Amino acid sequence: MQPILVLWDVDYTLADTDGVGRHLYDVALRELFGLEMPRLVRSMAGRTDTSIALEVLTAAGVTEPAREIARFQDVLAAHSPELDGLIRQRGKALPGVPEVLSALAGPAYSGWVIQSLLTGNIPALARVKLGALGLVEHLDLSIGAYGDVSEIRGDLVPVARQNAAARHGADFAGRATVLVGDTPMDVEAAAVNGARSVGVATGSFTTEQLAAAGADVVLADLADTALAVSAILGRPAG
Repeated sequence: MQPILVLWDVDYTLADTDGVGRHLYDVALRELFGLEMPRLVRSMAGRTDTSIALEVLTAAGVTEPAREIARFQDVLAAHSPELDGLIRQRGKALPGVPEVLSALAGPAYSGWVIQSLLTGNIPALARVKLGALGLVEHLDLSIGAYGDVSEIRGDLVPVARQNAAARHGADFAGRATVLVGDTPMDVEAAAVNGARSVGVATGSFTTEQLAAAGADVVLADLADTALAVSAILGRPAG
């Protein structure tokens, strides 16, 4: 049976952490440059932390912002564990998420469904968000692709595929990779890499917008476990 790599987005797909990442950016800007968090022109939704950091540093007036991204992200990573308590207090898993993660890790799919992340978050931030909410048990975080890789979300897909192939000895090319996310950028990242996409309208985009972006399947949420699993695997429910 052809193994399937399921790559989950984090924010507003698996979890709502009430914007704690923005707080982290403010901390890093103050620590490194003594600057306030600027107002951003573009939404953070669907973007990688590399893309967001470049805009933040540029808008804050940092000289040669591209050269500062690595150092800036090191500070973000160093402070990420401090968010654990805040996420436990203010964050939540989105409807149906624990059940779908568990179902895809169950005996019926053992050995051929591999779950990891494709997220705009840097690794440390993704880990603390999901760890605080108890959502890491069924995810192999070591093979995921994260927002420190590139400004462009589509660049993350080959990274995750290569990591998964090296770990599992399988080919996850084409539609053997499935991206699950809440933004058109998730859908686009799948499309440019020939992967499948499942759009979930639990963020700031509607089912209509995700369908218009070209998602293979669109769900209002993940509350119906059987429906979500069938959508992700591309098989009829039941």
